[in-house]
Amino acid sequence: MHTEFIDYSDGETTLEGYLALDSSKSGPRPVVVVAHAWDGQNDFARKKAERLAGAGYLGFALDMYGKGVRGNSPEENAKLMEPFVKDRALLLRRIAAAVHTAREFDRADRHRIAAIGFCFGGMCVLDLARAGIDGVVGVVSLHGLLMPTTAKPGPRPMKARVLACHGYNDPMARPDAVLAFAKEMTDAGCDWTMMMFGHRGHAFTNPVAQFPQQGMQFCERAEHRSMAAMDSFLAECFADKQLKLGAVPVPA
Repeated sequence: MHTEFIDYSDGETTLEGYLALDSSKSGPRPVVVVAHAWDGQNDFARKKAERLAGAGYLGFALDMYGKGVRGNSPEENAKLMEPFVKDRALLLRRIAAAVHTAREFDRADRHRIAAIGFCFGGMCVLDLARAGIDGVVGVVSLHGLLMPTTAKPGPRPMKARVLACHGYNDPMARPDAVLAFAKEMTDAGCDWTMMMFGHRGHAFTNPVAQFPQQGMQFCERAEHRSMAAMDSFLAECFADKQLKLGAVPVPA
């Protein structure tokens, strides 16, 4: 396993990504960008990039905030995330910079790119799909924020496939937000799937999330199932064969 930190930029902002790949294998391989949660790029995001590299992909844990900029408390995390929630054009530009960087790596298949994101990172990868960035074939949101963007919509139908793994009791995106998201994806002509976990809240994939009274609780079972769903989804997105869909209209 080869890993290294990579400096890249968005305008005048220097960012620091984390690259992971199996260097024993030659030739190009699909790219999976990992978007971190609200506290910034950390060991959790980097381990996910390494896991993806072990599966044969090129894993790249992006940096939304800037080199060395990380949050150390809920208050700091919220302050770091807030500008991107308010300015979704900035958010899209920042995650697009990571995609453009990753696709230029040696051994990267620039035509087969996916992205996964956790919490705040889930919103980031969903905006990537909404924008229709070239080469992005699928995104996975894991307990992500689901609110739609106000930016100009990308191509319709939406090109990238979407998998959203979500806790039914997530206080960050309650059932009404889930229904609105489902309608948005359907109206966009997206090939979308939502995997809902009963009795689960926010951050169910993160072992350090131990705050049930605040709706944030790690769940080993949900983490295992969501990772298995993600693996299957990525394998399908990167396969040469395109599966045919039989659309059923919504009853009047």
